[in-house]
Amino acid sequence: MLMQSREPSVSVFPCGDAALTVQFENRIDATVNDAVLALREALAQSNLGVIETIPTYCSLLVRYDPVIIRFELLTTHVLRTCRELKIGQRPSRHWEIPVVYGSTFGIDLESIASSNGMTSDELIKFHVAPTYRVFMIGFVPGFAYLGGLDPRLFAQRLPMPRLSAPTGSITIGGMQTAVTSIEAPCGWHQIGRTPVRLFKPDRDPICLLTAGDTVAFTSIDVDDWHALALRAHRGELVARFR
Repeated sequence: MLMQSREPSVSVFPCGDAALTVQFENRIDATVNDAVLALREALAQSNLGVIETIPTYCSLLVRYDPVIIRFELLTTHVLRTCRELKIGQRPSRHWEIPVVYGSTFGIDLESIASSNGMTSDELIKFHVAPTYRVFMIGFVPGFAYLGGLDPRLFAQRLPMPRLSAPTGSITIGGMQTAVTSIEAPCGWHQIGRTPVRLFKPDRDPICLLTAGDTVAFTSIDVDDWHALALRAHRGELVARFR
């Protein structure tokens, strides 16, 4: 069953008997993502049996208690809420994340620079220049998908994923860049690494970044990285935010 609002850009799909997905326009876009996050906040303030919401680039998964509310009633409420959303008024945090680029910290830096017709220094300059948006957290806990990568740095993903990428790897895959949160398989190109721990189970918050945050990278040297990594191991954030 599919229920659609008067605006064709919003559709609702059932996901089993205790969840639904609200699908906005199927594209990576800040305005669309703002709508996803605005709906998430609106549902968090309701008292409709919603248990959990999980945002993606352009959709929101809503887990609910079917004993409290049925799919049809929740769908009606969701579609009405979507028509009344106040988009773009959500406060966000800005993070400055230190990164050491290249060598053993970013084993693909030189190859990506060469394939894109630039030097390693130029790639670093282009990568630290933008302010990135955290569109979603996923794949593994705390993994941050960022939008805003300079088109000159776009690169196809690896033909064969590596079995492991270190925690804190700064990666490029297609038109996106990302920060890994734990050691895990990865099919993206590794261009650097940050000492910042995005995921720490004994910390509050467990996941440092959240959808809607913005991120800027700063280039540091190896000595600074090791000093900051030691502080991060002790529980310090080491990333600056405002």
